[in-house]
Amino acid sequence: MNIQEIIAKKRDNNKLTKEEIEYFISGYTNGEVTDYQAAALVMAIYINGMDKEETTNLTLAMTYSGEVLDLSDISDNVVDKHSTGGVGDKITIILVPIIASLGIPVMKMSGRGLRNYRWNSR
Repeated sequence: MNIQEIIAKKRDNNKLTKEEIEYFISGYTNGEVTDYQAAALVMAIYINGMDKEETTNLTLAMTYSGEVLDLSDISDNVVDKHSTGGVGDKITIILVPIIASLGIPVMKMSGRGLRNYRWNSR
C-alpha cells in the first residue's frame, strides 16, 4: 500500500477502505506522508466526497492516532466542546455553562494547545 495509489483511487472517485484510511492517518502522523500528499488526498476527498463508512473510518483513525483520554470514571456520557481557541469563538463561553447546568459532564478542549503539541512532536 502506498499513498500515491490511495490519492489516485480517491481522485478517480473510488471508495477508500478502512485500511487505506488508517494507512494515510498513520503515515501522516509519523511523517511518512508529506504535507503535499495529504493536501492532494484532502482535495480529492473534497471534490469527490466520502460516504458514511469512509467518514466514520476517517474520524476513528484520527481519534485513535493519538492518546485517547478515558473519561468513563466521570460518566458514561461526557460532552466535549472543542474549539480552536481563537478570538472568534463566541459560543463556548455560553454553551459550556448551559450544558453543565443540565447536569451533563462537559470538558473543554482548546485547539491551540493541541496544535502546539502536534507540531513540536514532529
